[in-house]
Amino acid sequence: MDLRHTVDRIQALVSAETGRRLGPDAETALSQLLRNAGSGNGQRQDGFAYRELTILFADLRGFMAISDRYPPRTVLQVLNRCLINMIEVVFAHEGTIDKFMGDSIMAHFGEAPSGKDPAERAVACAVDLQIAMDALNAQHRHSALPELYLGIGINTGPVLVGTLGSDLYQAHTIIGEEVNLAARIEAFSLRGQILVSESTFSRCNGFAKTGEPFPLHVKGKSDPIVVREVLELPQAGKSVPRRDIRKSPRVSVEMGFSYQVIQTDVTMPQVHGGVARVLGYHGLLAELDERLAPGLEVKIGVELPLVNHRASDIYGRVKKCTRKQGRYLCGIEFTALSSKTRSSIELLVQILMQVTEPA
Repeated sequence: MDLRHTVDRIQALVSAETGRRLGPDAETALSQLLRNAGSGNGQRQDGFAYRELTILFADLRGFMAISDRYPPRTVLQVLNRCLINMIEVVFAHEGTIDKFMGDSIMAHFGEAPSGKDPAERAVACAVDLQIAMDALNAQHRHSALPELYLGIGINTGPVLVGTLGSDLYQAHTIIGEEVNLAARIEAFSLRGQILVSESTFSRCNGFAKTGEPFPLHVKGKSDPIVVREVLELPQAGKSVPRRDIRKSPRVSVEMGFSYQVIQTDVTMPQVHGGVARVLGYHGLLAELDERLAPGLEVKIGVELPLVNHRASDIYGRVKKCTRKQGRYLCGIEFTALSSKTRSSIELLVQILMQVTEPA
């Protein structure tokens, strides 16, 4: 007897006994209980059970920025539209929303009545979330409302499933290292991007087309993990909407550096100093005493803390320069650097992104 038929039989018994059917929330809880009972997973004495699930974190990129620029009513209206869309997509793929966390959600995927693979459902859900967000942004542009983008991280592995709390307040949730890893992967995703762990990728069996694997250094792991960006679902004929501009992960820093101006392919001997205020994979925001014209090329030398690397081979181009409180803020895009320096910058950014997180 399949799960849906079993739930319908129980609903009929309840209705015959009480005159009323179970409500939607109670029916969902009943389905989950029956699913757990039939999964064969052992129940621990503390009420938690080990299960393998695929965990998805989705976070709205740019939400804090619109909070400062728009009235609270508009902000709440936009946020609620986004969350409603996200809820509908997750449920359409037989996922379970574990919790809302401000402008982000956590969902998980396990066994389902359709019998479809949980990892594949999670990845398909992520693609549909990005497609739905793209459509919603088109509506927002038409209505002069702010646009938002999702960053999504997915991981698969064993977790503990159970209920936390007491009779006064309880919450059904999942906990474990694989949940933390999914959250850390999401933190590195750029706007409109879906990143999946190697465990999720391997379970998809070619279901999704991805970019090349690349390493991430995450808190709590001595060795880097491998992640991939999901690009499309060939069998479904769906692609992740592309973003014309994607900013790399960036962190606030306070690093002194030196630079030399390059004129007609000649590096000038004069060495100047500045302070890097923001660092990303592909450039930095510098605070300088003098104005640098956009388009000017410079050679940069900087000591990279925490990664034990002195970089003296960074070449960059000034993108913009604005005056602020008697000094100048210049955005510099990296144009050439060694592979060692590039990997050191990426590692430093990844470390600093997590250094202020609670243990």
